[in-house]
Amino acid sequence: MYQKIFKPFVSSLLLCLTLAGSLNAVAQIPDVVPGTPIQPLEPTREQAVTTQQILNNLLRGHYELQRLDDALSERVFDLYLDDLDSTRSYFLQSDINEFTGSRKKLDDVLLRGDLSIPFAIYNRLEERINERLTFMIKELDENAANYRFDDTERLDLDRENAPWATSTAELDDLWRKRLKNSILNLTMSGKDHKAALELLHKRYQNQLNRIHQTKPEDAYQAIMNALTRSFDPHTQYFSPRNTENFNINMSLSLQGIGAVLQSEDEYTKVVRLVPAGPADKAKNLQPADKIVGVGQDADGEIVDVIGWRLDEVVDLIRGPKGSTVRLEIIPSDATTTDTKVVSITRDEVKLEEQSAQKDVMTIEENGKKHKIGVIDLPTFYVDFQGKMENRPDYKSTTRDVAKLIKELREENIEGLVIDLRNNGGGSLEEAISLTGLFIPQGPVVQVRSARGNVDVLPDQDPSVLYDGPLVVLVNRLSASASEIFAGAMQDYGRAIVVGGQTFGKGTVQSLRPLRHGQLKITQAKFYRVSGDSTQNQGVIPDILYPTLFDTDKIGESSLERALPWDTIRPAKYVHDNQISNAIAVLRKEHAERVKDDPDFIFMREQKALVEQLREQTDVSLNEQLRKQERDANDAKRLDLENKRRKAKGLELLTSLDEKEATDDKATENADETDEKEDEKAEEDALLTESGRILLDYVQLESAQKQAAR
Repeated sequence: MYQKIFKPFVSSLLLCLTLAGSLNAVAQIPDVVPGTPIQPLEPTREQAVTTQQILNNLLRGHYELQRLDDALSERVFDLYLDDLDSTRSYFLQSDINEFTGSRKKLDDVLLRGDLSIPFAIYNRLEERINERLTFMIKELDENAANYRFDDTERLDLDRENAPWATSTAELDDLWRKRLKNSILNLTMSGKDHKAALELLHKRYQNQLNRIHQTKPEDAYQAIMNALTRSFDPHTQYFSPRNTENFNINMSLSLQGIGAVLQSEDEYTKVVRLVPAGPADKAKNLQPADKIVGVGQDADGEIVDVIGWRLDEVVDLIRGPKGSTVRLEIIPSDATTTDTKVVSITRDEVKLEEQSAQKDVMTIEENGKKHKIGVIDLPTFYVDFQGKMENRPDYKSTTRDVAKLIKELREENIEGLVIDLRNNGGGSLEEAISLTGLFIPQGPVVQVRSARGNVDVLPDQDPSVLYDGPLVVLVNRLSASASEIFAGAMQDYGRAIVVGGQTFGKGTVQSLRPLRHGQLKITQAKFYRVSGDSTQNQGVIPDILYPTLFDTDKIGESSLERALPWDTIRPAKYVHDNQISNAIAVLRKEHAERVKDDPDFIFMREQKALVEQLREQTDVSLNEQLRKQERDANDAKRLDLENKRRKAKGLELLTSLDEKEATDDKATENADETDEKEDEKAEEDALLTESGRILLDYVQLESAQKQAAR
């Protein structure tokens, strides 16, 4: 049951799809005349039966046993409205008043397989979207050419808790401002006013066309996701098509760009990158980036995909090995909705490139050079087929790491760093056996079922391959199996854990077939040997590094209805106090060292700037003021970068564009040994500091032994 941990970051609208397949052209839809009435959707008998199946599975098989009552009905209702109109830009207050009478009825009607209420709400949404798009097209045709961008208007971008509009005129004003903002974004990114209007007209016409192509399955997917998310964010209904695509992802047929995407409002958002995939290698796409356009090859037209269905966006991104896709994105760290275009060459994700890799880091201190071993572990992998067939050369995390450790020992390393940054998990069995390389036999993780039964999963090998000084480096994207390994190393007192607080994915899911599609359901929860859950809280490092990850957007705690952190009885294990006794000294030496370190100063100041900019939830619709704000923010970022460069004796930059060009060149030349070494030394201050912390511990341990003698 627990041999595989399902990949993290799965939310209600997730579609794991930038993977196998050849380029599929999105079918051309004939233009719909603005104002054409929407045809109401009707649920099918098959969907009614499937609804009863899903409810039965949830109520009897979910980890968090819940009653089917009014409280559950209200949660489903609220989540459903939030999914349909999270920015409160379509529904009117009168709609909400009308819907509210059904808030406590969903439990009863869904139990009977009656989908009339949620379908009626979805049909109303379709009507409102139709009205909004009709308004935008008319506004573009009649008024947008005469818009002025020299007034004091501002647009509120954060409407999560905004009041519902009380009139159509109020919505018209909001959407007029949105239109002005879109025009301003396009003209500030280099398009002339006429071209901007033409692009927007095409965007809204495409969205109007698609809203008239909606099928009952779309409405059903929406209500079932609200139902499953009322239990937890990793429980999810997959329609037959989504089931097929999910299976493509889980089978590791990884041809494409190697990214997991998710719908968020009208955007397609990057959730995570597949380690060693094309996007990961290109280093120009990041989690939380929003994709607004997709183009083929070096000069193909970029198709605007704002408001598109996720599967349609994926159809554009997919493509054969060796071809190029260009993505227009709003970067996750952007201070406005300004966009940039990145190019990625589609390729297969070679599993050997996801394997553990070793390196030796040399740290000079007081004129003496010290060798620190580094093992980079992108995922917890195992060749299940090869293992089942007893092939002598089958690949697995533990076997590969054991081999690398033996090779590093021959190079006389003084300590070892295991780098788990961005490692989203994988095989639970490998997390347990990898732990066994560093501890004598004993418990590694506890698994608690919905009925409260606890299984303690141990490492049963009494031998220890490596008993030397050890650091485990993690970040916000270290999840699932990574958290089990890091947590065990911390609980046993076997390693110093450094970096950022991890993701917090501490639940187990299984797939259950349905009459129509599949249900992925949370059925168990992980606990460390200390009794602490890895769920929600993750692993908190002994020494924390600054991070730019926005914990409000990335991590289990950012997901609505995430199961809570809690504790159970500890397992029986032996904790070594040597590291815990040294942590206070190590933290002090670390803090003293990074206080004046240019890279850490840069990270701290960059974090402060990004957090300051995130607090600004509205934008000016005055073109001159908008440019001033953008230039001021760019100047601050450039100043921070040049301050770091000056302290390190590097050449100063004249613009942020120059920095991007430098970064692109470094990526292109990464195969050249000298430049690769320079790049590593330049970019990975966190890894270097991890090595220094390890060296501090080695010297502290040596001094204690000498004093004892």
